[in-house]
Amino acid sequence: MKKIGFLSFGHWQPAPGSQVRTASDALNQTIELAEAAEELGVDGAYVRVHHFARQLGSPFPLLAAIGARTSRIEIGTGVIDMRYENPLYFAEEAGAADLIAGGRLQLGISRGSPEQVIDGWRYFGYEPSEGDTDADMARRHTEVALQVLSGQGFAEPNPRPMFANPPGLLRIEPHSEGLRDRIWWGSGSTGTARWAATLGMNLQSSTLKDDENGKPFHVQQREQIDVYRAAWKEAGHEREPRVSVSRSIFALVDDRDRAYFGVNRDASDQVGMIDENTRAIFGRSYADEPDALVEQLREDEAIAAADTLLLTVPNTLGVDYNAHVLESILTHVAPALGWR
Repeated sequence: MKKIGFLSFGHWQPAPGSQVRTASDALNQTIELAEAAEELGVDGAYVRVHHFARQLGSPFPLLAAIGARTSRIEIGTGVIDMRYENPLYFAEEAGAADLIAGGRLQLGISRGSPEQVIDGWRYFGYEPSEGDTDADMARRHTEVALQVLSGQGFAEPNPRPMFANPPGLLRIEPHSEGLRDRIWWGSGSTGTARWAATLGMNLQSSTLKDDENGKPFHVQQREQIDVYRAAWKEAGHEREPRVSVSRSIFALVDDRDRAYFGVNRDASDQVGMIDENTRAIFGRSYADEPDALVEQLREDEAIAAADTLLLTVPNTLGVDYNAHVLESILTHVAPALGWR
């Protein structure tokens, strides 16, 4: 059994063929797709966060709205770039959205990926400390956020406050019990997966990672998961961790599917430089008739090792088509693989 969710990048642009032409379209259709996914029995609705882009840049209002319009489905991110985040305000927003959703948030965070502008986090008012990188800054923001999400008091109260305070040091409010255990780290390497396990975060592994040994993508990703789980056990955490992987998977069951994705049947891993120093491997997409698709997915070692699968969706094709994509996986693929 696996939890199966969708991951939307929330693209919008006034281009021919796009069903998502404005930011309003992107936001409202994401809510509508989450509602449709819940009705279909999908387990999670996740959004990708990018700044300075025609995508979903401010996740917490959207997560809260999805939480208010749904009742069961997990609601998450994949991922929030912590280079851009004030960790205390992050904790306030996360706590409020989680309470609105009834404790269903699953927040993926990370050091982020290459963005639309150079050092975009500087425009948000953040600078790495002397001798640190922007990745160090993201991890420092993360560690502070995890501390305050624990709910422990840390702030000295005013002796003459406007309103009465509870005794002792004050914490960030609103506090949502259990949210600290529902923080995931989006890891692109074996080293950061090990670091995430040490801090007690769940693991999100996407469709790309550092190419660390030249092996196929799904093998490297499975090795990353193995290292993460070993580090979790060594750290002595009491609960079981969760691990997700993301994939683009399309079951070709009608003429629309074949027109959109039939040309990608022979897709393979790709290798490239995502910046001047980082060689990355990009996992293949899967698109085929259901029987063939099932056999291909049986060979994906990382999917087999994960408890959660996030299906990336082509959101610009509209809510109805994306609901069809999800339903096709649940109906024609998941049962044959034992995911349902």
